[in-house]
Amino acid sequence: MRDFLPADKARRERVLGVIRRVYRSHGFDEIETPVMEDSSRLHAGLGGDNEKLAFGVLKRGLTREDFEKANDALDLADLGLRFDLTVPLARFYATHRADLPAVFRSIQIAPVWRAERPQKGRYRQFVQCDIDIIGEAGPLAEVELLLATSATLDALGLENCTIRINDRRLLIGMLEVFGFTPDEHAQVLITVDKLDKVGESGVVAELHERGMTAAAVDALEVFFARQPAGPLPFGVEGITAALPAGVAPDVISELAALGAAVDAARGTDAAALVEFDPFLVRGMGYYTGPIFEVAHPSLGYSLGGGGRYDGMIGRFLGSEVPATGFSLGFERIVDLVDLDEEETREAIALVHDVTVAPQVLATLKAQLIAGGSRVRLARRGKNIKALFDALAAEGFTSFAFVSADTTTLNDLEVRSLSA
Repeated sequence: MRDFLPADKARRERVLGVIRRVYRSHGFDEIETPVMEDSSRLHAGLGGDNEKLAFGVLKRGLTREDFEKANDALDLADLGLRFDLTVPLARFYATHRADLPAVFRSIQIAPVWRAERPQKGRYRQFVQCDIDIIGEAGPLAEVELLLATSATLDALGLENCTIRINDRRLLIGMLEVFGFTPDEHAQVLITVDKLDKVGESGVVAELHERGMTAAAVDALEVFFARQPAGPLPFGVEGITAALPAGVAPDVISELAALGAAVDAARGTDAAALVEFDPFLVRGMGYYTGPIFEVAHPSLGYSLGGGGRYDGMIGRFLGSEVPATGFSLGFERIVDLVDLDEEETREAIALVHDVTVAPQVLATLKAQLIAGGSRVRLARRGKNIKALFDALAAEGFTSFAFVSADTTTLNDLEVRSLSA
């Protein structure tokens, strides 16, 4: 969990402003949910491994007897800090459905908390930027998410990004073709999800170590060896060629149509955006259909991802509601983005003597702000150069001395800080 100095905070807000603007231009509306949710909801089996990283909040008024009777820490917690924004959104929709449109397009940009082991790129508090579409069962929802996400990446100046796509139904179909039993699927997918880290041989070795069906592991190893080099064209033929024979042709057609719609909307001059990855898993257990991740050519990790989670809201509502979402990892993106500073008409520092009356300073400041300027009051000290350097570093472009004789704006002589 980190502090941010003013310059860092201003930079982060500029990036967040671009993301919000693009999301809103694509028809999404921003909501806000509490930082805490019921512990039972956070540990309902919807968050995958992230549930293990959730911070719990102890019940109030616990006694020594409560601690002695508790089987584990969760028995002592009734609330927890959210570990993502999807579980809170599902609860939000179930609570407010009557006040929302039939197809609800949501923006959530907010911090989440996970008990990570801190290291470069991994924090215990970090910001996620989510867009979700609830109530749209067809591929139009995925098309909208992909276009809004790609437009956001373009607006941030992140060039040459691609979005890797797969479908959980295709993954399950592959496992069935290889011969894994249904009760092995979850563990096999967890292991395959490590492919980028441990390689094909590492995945095969781990599956054997875990006692998965030997013939199925061998079939997967053969399939690894037959994979074509480089990405295939995103279409029925390309997706089919990347999969074992007999895997869900209807799902393949759906994915191909999704890619065609995205390409058509982006235009013929746009670089290819979507790329099929038969081994993209996404760790969350709640995904039920298409899944996706943003890849950048210079990075070994994704910049965001998401997918369809049709079964989640029904857990809270009692009836099934289709839903799909895409989340950008803000902390990874903000380090890559170089946006120009926001333009203002003037950012002026009023450098005043200690003898100047507060009423005069407050009046001058209010009048300059009303004219559209950003204004800082700065007391004049002995080291005026150090003061000017600090003001310039904080984005101020000009200054004016204010003495006891200054009474109106006409008395100010505004000068450039860079002169």
